[in-house]
Amino acid sequence: MAAARLPSNDLPRVAEALEMITPRWSVWVLMTLASQPGPLRYTKLKEHLPWLGDGQLHPRLRALSDAGLVERTAQTRLHVTYGLTARGRELMPSLTALAGWGDGHLEKNLVLNPVTGKTEPERIPAAQNAEDTLAVIGHRHATVLLWTLKARGTSTMAALSAEAMPDHSPSAIYPPIRRLIDDGLVAVTRDDAASLQLTAPGQALAPIYLALSTWATARALPVAQAHPVWGAPRIPAANRSGQWAAHQARKTSPAVAVAQPPAPAPATGWRPMDLFSAPTSGPSR
Repeated sequence: MAAARLPSNDLPRVAEALEMITPRWSVWVLMTLASQPGPLRYTKLKEHLPWLGDGQLHPRLRALSDAGLVERTAQTRLHVTYGLTARGRELMPSLTALAGWGDGHLEKNLVLNPVTGKTEPERIPAAQNAEDTLAVIGHRHATVLLWTLKARGTSTMAALSAEAMPDHSPSAIYPPIRRLIDDGLVAVTRDDAASLQLTAPGQALAPIYLALSTWATARALPVAQAHPVWGAPRIPAANRSGQWAAHQARKTSPAVAVAQPPAPAPATGWRPMDLFSAPTSGPSR
């Protein structure tokens, strides 16, 4: 793709940042390390992620270390610790934004609160919300299409293909744009002619791309708030359920009675105790 034709020159860096963290379990590893007061030995880290085998955790740690987000320190041959680098810690606001969007816009299974007797959306750990969001926006061409459509406002399929995917055949846009439509991020309008535009959930991705742009370009937040494409969006109030994305692995199930923790007060970021729904719980998918 031709960088000069993109709506802003930080888009390639944001796309690279997403490639680093989109592989499954990456966010779980990063948020787990961020929730600890210091680096963890491998065995201790594995205790926090008991559902991951060595064949899953080792490759994630190696990839995140290669990306400069996790630091591996060998005290001795048998004493190796893992902790976030400074760059990894600076990524946390982006993960918070991903988790917030997933919490507000991805539908949750309904469960019965035994205290109130009411059916409520299940509580999903912050890391799982973030990974579910990445499953929606992390697939190939998703970010460049969303970014370009945000900059254009509305666009025909042909114009969007020419600007966002100039090095591909015009028909290459159909699979990724259909997926974005199915996931509720893009809508087709038919006023005068068929055109595409972002839906409200698509517009609500702004805090994610704003945070990733800040991190990827190392710009101070006040500068990033004047982003030429995503601007300075208002973060919407917390919403426990909403449009469900079609391409998620999680399946809805009938309401069942489970103990539910009290709803937290609205916050701008996740806290270490929010990472897991229970000390021994794993992801809900």
